[in-house]
This record gives sequence, structure tokens and C-alpha cells, in this order.
Amino acid sequence: MSRPFRLAVNTGGGDAPGLNAVIRAVVLSALNRGWEVVGIRRGYEGLWKGDGLIPLDRGSVRGITHLGGTILGTTNRGNPLRWPRTLADGSTEEVDRSPELIAAFHKHGLDALIAIGGDGSLRIASELHARGLPVVGVPKTIDNDLAATRVTFGFHTAVQTASDAIDKLHSTAKAHSRVMVVELMGRHTGWIALYAGLAGSASTILIPEIPFEIDRVCERLRAEVDDGPGYAIVVVAEGAAPKGGDPSIIEPERAGSSSRYGGLADRVAGKIQESTGIETRALVLGHLQRGGQPTAYDRLLSLRFGVAAVDLVDQESFGCMVALDLDEVRAVPLQKAVEDLKRVPVDGDVVRTARRLGIDFGD
Repeated sequence: MSRPFRLAVNTGGGDAPGLNAVIRAVVLSALNRGWEVVGIRRGYEGLWKGDGLIPLDRGSVRGITHLGGTILGTTNRGNPLRWPRTLADGSTEEVDRSPELIAAFHKHGLDALIAIGGDGSLRIASELHARGLPVVGVPKTIDNDLAATRVTFGFHTAVQTASDAIDKLHSTAKAHSRVMVVELMGRHTGWIALYAGLAGSASTILIPEIPFEIDRVCERLRAEVDDGPGYAIVVVAEGAAPKGGDPSIIEPERAGSSSRYGGLADRVAGKIQESTGIETRALVLGHLQRGGQPTAYDRLLSLRFGVAAVDLVDQESFGCMVALDLDEVRAVPLQKAVEDLKRVPVDGDVVRTARRLGIDFGD
């Protein structure tokens, strides 16, 4: 594009290691074309607030590739399509603020947006594109649950963090002859729990794709502890559920936010101790999985995604998302990209490997 071009970039949803690397790649690739780049603070909120847009130059992104978090800030609340508004009687309703958002986008003289986010954020981006916003998506989620891309950045770092924690738990579990139940992120899919549990030599892995029977889990663990090393590690994804039961939710969905999952590790640990008599402890790794420096793999993938997103803007290929297909970064339609979640194939190679090694899935 020969005309002056003003590109915006934002980060939405939960943070993930690699966000800053994407931002750096977007900024440098755009500046090298002679464009101007601005960052939108806190997802889309910055378009409505006076301090919400910040200019991004080479100095702004120098030395941030290895940093976790995001220099733009993020939020998983305040969907502009379902914006929560408090009424006079104290109740809350959801309103569509997308016309106001698009008007603010043009008021600020912006020509295109690169939206970096997970399934929820990219669904918003897809809807905004349908309403006329020129947008390109970059897939981000530690859950690795976007079906249109082979992998999302942040996933490998989260697995490494979880694996490191599990490694440390082996020594304390063995010292006290305990069962340790580790709860990892994964509301709808069990990618982190499966990969980290397998890498960390867990005895049992519970994931959303395979409903479990707690009595069977206890029976296997009793045999594991009695006949094996005298301790055991159980890894659970926060969204795993018993057969015929529901996931453990600690905060229901409300206006402007999704349900919060949690408490499964405590429930499973309590049942194990009650049923087996083995001392059992629970650990929730939580947001440690989102923090810290991205691995080299995630940095490289993030940089590739950022550059590819700017290429799509240059080609005016709006309404698309960059995705990893085998070893190449390609464009896929945003609408198609958010149609389905990528769930763990229960008959796939990784689950099969775990079963062959004697890992129990509670089924």
C-alpha cells in the first residue's frame, strides 16, 4: 500500500507467553513498510477511553520478545457485542456496542486491526469483521484448542511450566508417601493436562474428553501406591468431569464474563483420601501457566504469526486468521477458524501412548 497506513493491534482474553513477541513482529514489520502503528489498551476498551491508544515505535518493542504478559494489557471481560450495562434497579443487561466501537475505530483514523486472541476474542473479531471492521486475527491460547491451527503460541510454555511443577512434586510425594493431585488449566479441552501429565510421569490423567469414574481412579491408585513406588501423581484438567456429572464450576456465567472453573483437585483429592486412606494433597497451578518467559518455540511461532498477520493486512485479506499448517503459516477464514474447538482425540497417538505406559484416564 503506497498510501499512509495506520495499523492498530490489540490483545484480548487471557494472557499467554508470546504475546509481546507477536506485538514486536507486527510493529517492526509494519514500520518497515512505512506504516504507523498504534496499540489498543485492554482489548477493545482503549477505543472508548482517552488513554486507550498508544503509539508503537521501535523503542516501544525493543527487548520484549522474551517477556511474558503483554505491554498493551488485556481483559477477558467487556465483550463489545455483549457489553454489560447496569440498570436503575441494579439488574444487568447486555447491549451491543459494536456500532459505537467501529465508529471510534474510524474516528481515530485507523485503517486495519490485528486482533491477537483465543477462541472468544477471535469470535468477537469475526463478528466485528462481519459488521465492516477490517481485521486480521492471530491465534493465542495456552489451551491449544483452536481447530484451524496445528498449535497456538503459549501452549508449549504452559506445558513446560506444568511439567516442571510436576517434576518437583515427585520428590515431596515420595518423601511422604502421598498422592498429589495437580489441577491444570483446560476448561473444555485437556491438551495441557495430557501433555504435561505424560511428560511428568503422572499415574492418572483426567481430561474433559474422557469422563472418569472416581471409584475406578481410587482403585487404580490404591494398587499403584501399594505395589509401586509408594506414592502417585494425579493430573486433572479443570474442566474434567465424572461420567454422568458436570464440571466443577465455582462462579457461574454472568453478564460480560464466562463461567469460572475450579475446585476439581480438592474434590478428587478428598475422595481419594476418603476411599483409600492414603494421605492426599491438592495443588492448583493456576495462572503460573500463563506467566513467565515464553519458550524458544513459542517465541519463534509468535514472531512468524506477527509477520504473517501484517502480510495479510498488506494484501487486504481481512477476515482471516494466521494459522500453522504443518510447517507453514497460512491464512484461514476467521469464521471457519472459530467454528469448532480442537479437542484431544481420545483414540489418538498421545492418549494411546499414555495408556500403553499404564497411565489411567479413569474410564
